[in-house]
Amino acid sequence: MKRFVILCFALLALLVAAGCGSQASAPSSSSGDKAFAVIHDAMGREVTLSKKPERIVVTSASFLEPLHEVGGDVVGRPDSKTKMPDYAKNKASVGKVYQIDVEKVLSCEPDLVIVNKGMNEKLVDTLENNGIQTVVLDMKSYDDVKNEVQVLAQITGEQQKGEQLINDMDAKIQAIKDKIPQDTHRVSIIHTTNQGLSVQLEGSIAGCTARLLGWDNVAAGMTPLEKNPDAAPYSLETLVEQNPEILFITSMGKIEEAKAGMEKTMAENPAWQTVDAVKNGRVYYLPQDLFLLSPGIHYPEAVETMAKCVYPEAFAK
Repeated sequence: MKRFVILCFALLALLVAAGCGSQASAPSSSSGDKAFAVIHDAMGREVTLSKKPERIVVTSASFLEPLHEVGGDVVGRPDSKTKMPDYAKNKASVGKVYQIDVEKVLSCEPDLVIVNKGMNEKLVDTLENNGIQTVVLDMKSYDDVKNEVQVLAQITGEQQKGEQLINDMDAKIQAIKDKIPQDTHRVSIIHTTNQGLSVQLEGSIAGCTARLLGWDNVAAGMTPLEKNPDAAPYSLETLVEQNPEILFITSMGKIEEAKAGMEKTMAENPAWQTVDAVKNGRVYYLPQDLFLLSPGIHYPEAVETMAKCVYPEAFAK
């Protein structure tokens, strides 16, 4: 009987030991499940990256510089005459920004494509159907750009570099504001094209820049154009009624040509001369590379350019 009891205890000990051994060797349920990054993009999607992307294609040249600043690289990018950093010049072209060639994108064998909201969202379904993840980013306003930097830093795993870049931009903008009087100006922003004029609202790049300087856009609250939420229809009668003290002009063409065209327009209708900005010679022309194409991480330069128009003496060396 005693031998039987001892045998039972020995058998029980072996079973317990076997059970403990199997539990210790079982893989952890969380092993390998942690995502590299979870991103909330400009289309309201939650995009989960299981690992750091190694082959990135961008559909806007404006993404190239901030991506590089946070430690990223690309295997494909669109053509651009004005926003092509040196590191990306020899990368594969995927076509013009408004005409991205999907076949060229696929030939780059990307594991992530960064898409520009407002231009290339139509590519998302095609790319996703081909097993390629996408992240859609917006970059019109300064807040958009700061969010873009944060997302790109998530993609590269260099969040600290992203935070530093944002802090540097904030500091530069504050330094510019500290140089000028803290006056509140009433401004209007007119966009001129061969088809006519329109008014830029607060959501436009120039509108956002004026707001960063603490100036009031007299067009705020106007009903936007159906196909452009950042612009409103132009009316000289409305402009006269709003009577801005400062007028900014944007154009996709050369500044000299835009100025010649606007001066002709103003000369042909005496009503323009009743607007304070025109009457007092406070009409300023803004460069397209900072105010129509996204300035990206050069937003401080856009702020300085606009401030310098109004207060050139504050920036004289």
